[in-house]
Amino acid sequence: MHSRYAVAAGMALALAAGVAAAQDIKIAHVYDKTGPLEAYAKQSSAGLMLGLEYATGGTMSVNGRKLVVIEKDTQSKPDVGKAQLAAAFGDDKADIAIGPVNSGVALAMLPVAEEYKKILLVEPAVADAITGDKWNRYIFRTGRNSSQDAIANAVAVGKAGTSIATLAQDYAFGRDGVKAFKEALAGTGANIVHEEYAPQATTDFTAPAERIFNAMKDKPGRKVLFVIWAGGNPFGKLAELNPGRYGIELATGGNILPAMAAFKATPGMEGATYYYYEIPKNPINKWLVDEHQKRFKAPPDFFTAGGMSAGIAIVEALKKSASTDTEKLIAAMEGMSFETPKGRMTFRKEDHQAMQSMFHFKIKVDPNVAWGVPELVREIKPEDMNVPVRNKR
Repeated sequence: MHSRYAVAAGMALALAAGVAAAQDIKIAHVYDKTGPLEAYAKQSSAGLMLGLEYATGGTMSVNGRKLVVIEKDTQSKPDVGKAQLAAAFGDDKADIAIGPVNSGVALAMLPVAEEYKKILLVEPAVADAITGDKWNRYIFRTGRNSSQDAIANAVAVGKAGTSIATLAQDYAFGRDGVKAFKEALAGTGANIVHEEYAPQATTDFTAPAERIFNAMKDKPGRKVLFVIWAGGNPFGKLAELNPGRYGIELATGGNILPAMAAFKATPGMEGATYYYYEIPKNPINKWLVDEHQKRFKAPPDFFTAGGMSAGIAIVEALKKSASTDTEKLIAAMEGMSFETPKGRMTFRKEDHQAMQSMFHFKIKVDPNVAWGVPELVREIKPEDMNVPVRNKR
C-alpha cells in the first residue's frame, strides 16, 4: 500500500515538474560569442540580461512564467548560426530567439525562423536586407538598420558642395551601408566621388587610402571621407596617412568606446551615432548607466543599449500578448511602441523594423576621457528620417 502511495506521489511530483518546465518561457540568444565581433557580443549579452531584469522588475518572470535564456554561439559563421538557431527551436524548444551580431550570419538565420514559425528578434545586425528583400514575417529588429545609420549620417555631413568618398568593409554590412548612404545623400547637394571596399580583416589601409586621396585631392569645397567599419580600427591608421594634407576630413557613425579612442585623433569630426551613454536623458538610460557602472565598473556601450532594448521589447510583447504563441506575439508586436535607453521605439508594421532616434554628434577631446567624446549636436527623431520600406512581400 505504502509503495503504491509512493509511486503515485512520485508520479505527481514528476507531472508537477513537467508542468513547471512547460511553463518556463525559453529565449534563445544566438549570437557571436566567439570570433571577430566577440566584443560587441559581450555587450549585447550583458544588455539583454539587464533589459529582461529591468522590464520584469527584477523577477525574471512574465505572467508568472520564468524566463530562461539559452545561449548559442554562432562563431560569426553563417552556417553555424543557421544550425544553432535550428537547434534552439528544434531541440531546445525555444519560444523566441534574439541575435546575432554579424549581418551575414543574420541573413543565413532568417529562413530558419520562417521554417519553425518562431520569432527571431534581430539585435544588433544592421544590414538592410534583414528587414528588406530577405525579410519574412517572423523577423523583428530592435537594432537600427543601414538606412537609419545612413540617413542620420547624411543629415550630419550631407551639405551642398561637399565631395564624399566612402571606405567600407566588403560584405553585407559595408555594401548595404554605402548603398543606403548614397540614397540618403540624394537631394542634399553632396556628391559621392569614390567608393572603396576592403576585406573585413584589413589592417593596412595604405593602398585604399591612396586611391581615395587621388580621387579627392583636386576637388573643390569640403571633402569628407566617410568610413563604415565594424570590428578593428581604421581611424588611427587613416589619421597616420594624413588625409588633412589634402583638406580631407574623416566622418563616421558612432562606435563602441574602445574604437572611439582613435577619435581623439580627429577632434571636430561629425557623424551620427546610434547611442552614447551620456546623450539620452530618460529614466531607463539613467538606470542602465547607474547599474552598469555599479556592476561592471564602466559605462554601458553601444551594443549594451541595444541588448537592453531587445530584452525590454520581448518582455513588453509577452505581457501584451499574454502568450508565447507566435501569431499572438506577432499581433502584439506589429506597431508596438516601447521605451528603451535611447527613448521610444516602435516596430513598423510593414517590415517590423524599430523606428528610433539617432544622434548627430561632434567629437570633443577631453584629456580625462580615454576616447573622443561625441557631443550631441541634435537628436534626429524617427519622423526626421524617411526610412524606406525595402521588403518585397
